[in-house]
Amino acid sequence: MTLAALTSTATLKCSALCAIGVASALLLYVVTSRETSVSRLCEWYVKYLNGLLRGLFKPEQGRRIAHLQALALGACVVAHLAVDVAMGWVALLAVVLGPAAYLHSERQARVKQLEAQVDGFVVALANSLKTVPSPAAALQATAAILPQPTRQEIEHVLKEMRIGSTLDQGLVAMSARVNSRWLDVALSAVLIGLRVGGNLPVVLERTAATIREMNRLLGVVRTKTGEGRMQLWVLACFPIFIVFAFNAASPGYFDALGHSLIGQLVVSGAAVLWISSLLLARKVLAVDV
Repeated sequence: MTLAALTSTATLKCSALCAIGVASALLLYVVTSRETSVSRLCEWYVKYLNGLLRGLFKPEQGRRIAHLQALALGACVVAHLAVDVAMGWVALLAVVLGPAAYLHSERQARVKQLEAQVDGFVVALANSLKTVPSPAAALQATAAILPQPTRQEIEHVLKEMRIGSTLDQGLVAMSARVNSRWLDVALSAVLIGLRVGGNLPVVLERTAATIREMNRLLGVVRTKTGEGRMQLWVLACFPIFIVFAFNAASPGYFDALGHSLIGQLVVSGAAVLWISSLLLARKVLAVDV
């Protein structure tokens, strides 16, 4: 390669890097500015990240995460142009979707952990109410023996009560914050018992027994439908595998189906039946307990 060609290539690379730097700076400005529709979308994204972080009881650093994503986006474009195309696209997807997907998965794992501890929390509260007549004092006494993350949620309710919230308001806020069906059942029993009166410990013990039985039935249903879900995945992937395998073993094997009207009708009919079977199987396996 001649010296002129090398100089031209180096100039193009420098120009591309400068353009990427300017684009990254503009993207960072758009993220920090509040004057454009894109910036308003970024503000919504920052609030979404802060909501996930708040649910995990972590510092609200959504804006910082968005800024780091904007800077990393420019680095991914550099990697896409200068290093490897496939690696650049993979890194780009990881930068764009990675933080929100990770926080969402952490949030779901926390909710599942809370749901596994709901019956224990209800039983502990019922036992505490047998010795402590005040519901707020019973909740405070229960918090010390609860495992994480239930203890963290109850301690947050107690902190809200110290600054002026009532027990009902704290439990309602906890239900909205966690957004779990089983926790809603338990807290609804507590709130109804507080307002209606009666033997609240007995009500809570029956509620805990009901939640345990429902969890047992849900586990049985998941076990029974697990095999069906595997068959659904096989039904979804096997035709595609067959097409690629036959085409690899004998190139042009399916050309007759694609170059004639009858073949296209057969393929269309098979595709409709295949998609219909997937939708029907998904509906059958969508068992709600």
